[in-house]
Amino acid sequence: MSDVIVVGAGVVGAACAYYAARAGLDVTVVDSGSVAGGTTGSGEGNILVSDKEPGPELDLAVLSNRLWRSLAEHAGDGGRGGFEFEAKGGLVVAETGEVRRLLTELAAKQDVEHVQVPPESLRDYEPHLAGDLAGGVFYPQDAQVQPMLAAATLLRRGAESFGEGTLRLRLGAAVTGFTRSGDRVTGVRTSQGDVRAGAVINAAGTWGGEVAALAGVDLPILPRRGFILVTEPLLRPLIRHKVYTAAYVTNVASDSAGLETSAVIEGTQAGTVLIGASRERVGFDRTTSVPVLARLADQAVALFPALRDVRVIRSYCGFRPYCPDHLPVIGADPRVPGLYHACGHEGAGIGLAPATGHLLAQVLTGERPDLDLRPFRPDRFPYGQSEEAS
Repeated sequence: MSDVIVVGAGVVGAACAYYAARAGLDVTVVDSGSVAGGTTGSGEGNILVSDKEPGPELDLAVLSNRLWRSLAEHAGDGGRGGFEFEAKGGLVVAETGEVRRLLTELAAKQDVEHVQVPPESLRDYEPHLAGDLAGGVFYPQDAQVQPMLAAATLLRRGAESFGEGTLRLRLGAAVTGFTRSGDRVTGVRTSQGDVRAGAVINAAGTWGGEVAALAGVDLPILPRRGFILVTEPLLRPLIRHKVYTAAYVTNVASDSAGLETSAVIEGTQAGTVLIGASRERVGFDRTTSVPVLARLADQAVALFPALRDVRVIRSYCGFRPYCPDHLPVIGADPRVPGLYHACGHEGAGIGLAPATGHLLAQVLTGERPDLDLRPFRPDRFPYGQSEEAS
C-alpha cells in the first residue's frame, strides 16, 4: 500500500510524485497510457511569467519558475537539468503604440523582472524580427524545457533519489473507479486491479474532470485544442528567445470556444523552430485543420520574414485542460476525503508543475503551504458548470 497514488504520468503528475517522494511519502503513479503520453507530449515546454495577470496564477508561476531553476541547477549537466532547460527569456512584441502602452501597464502591475524595449532596440534582442513593430517588453525569467524529458526526468529522479520502492509506475492501467472506506477514498480501481493508498491525487490533465466524476464530484475541465508547426532544423539559430505578440496574452485569458490564433515562436536545442499558437474548444477532435496551420504560418512569417524560406516538416496538436476561470485546481477536495486535485492548468501545466507538486506535498505532510491555495480550491465552481460550458 502506498501513501499516495498519483493519477496521471504527465509533467504535473510527475512533479506531484517527485515532491511527494522527496517529502518522504511512498508514491504510485498510475496512467492508462505512457509517461507524457497526453497533453505534456504535445506542449512547447513553456515556463512563463510574462503571460500571467497579477494574482494567484502569477504567484504560482513565480514560485514554479524558481523551482524549475533549482531542479535544473542540481542536475550536473551545465544547468540544463536533463530536460533541456533554457533560461532564454521571453520577448512580447506590440504591433501598435496602443498595444505597447497596454503591455507596459501590464508589466508594471505584474511586479516581476522586465525590460521595456523601444522599437529601435527590438533587433538587439531578435535581429530577424520584422521592422514595423512598435516595441515590446522583455521578461528574463521566461524559460523553456523539453516537456517529455522533464516528466520522465522527474519520475526517474523520484525513483532513484529517495529510496528503493519510494516511487513506482503502473502504466497501461486505466482508472475505472475509486475504493472507499465509508466516505473516504482509499485507492483506485484500475484495468490492472485495485491500488490502495492513504490519498489519491487527480493529475489527469484534460481528463481530470472524468476522473473526478468517478469519485462523484464535478470539475468543469474541458479540452481546448491547439496546433503547433515544427520547422526543419536550422544550421544557425534564427530566434534567440521565446517571442510572441500581445494577442497571445488576450487569447490565454479568453473564454471563447471559437478559434483564436496568435504568433508564438521559439527555437529548440535541436535546431527546429516551434510555431503556435491556436486555441479552440472542439472536444477531442484531432482532425488536422489546414486553414489553422496556414494562419499560424502566415503570422510567423509576418513576425519573422526570414521564416518564409524555411520548410515546415510536421505539425501536431494537443488539448489544454481548460477551466472556466483560467485557474488550475489544486488541493484537497472537501467533498471527498482523501481525494486531491492537480489539474486544469490549461496551457501552463508545464510551467506550473513544480509549484503544484511542491504545494501538494506540503499539504499531504501537514505543512503550511507556501502559497494560499484557496483560489485554486476544487469546490469553487457552481454545480453543473461543466455541462453549461460544453
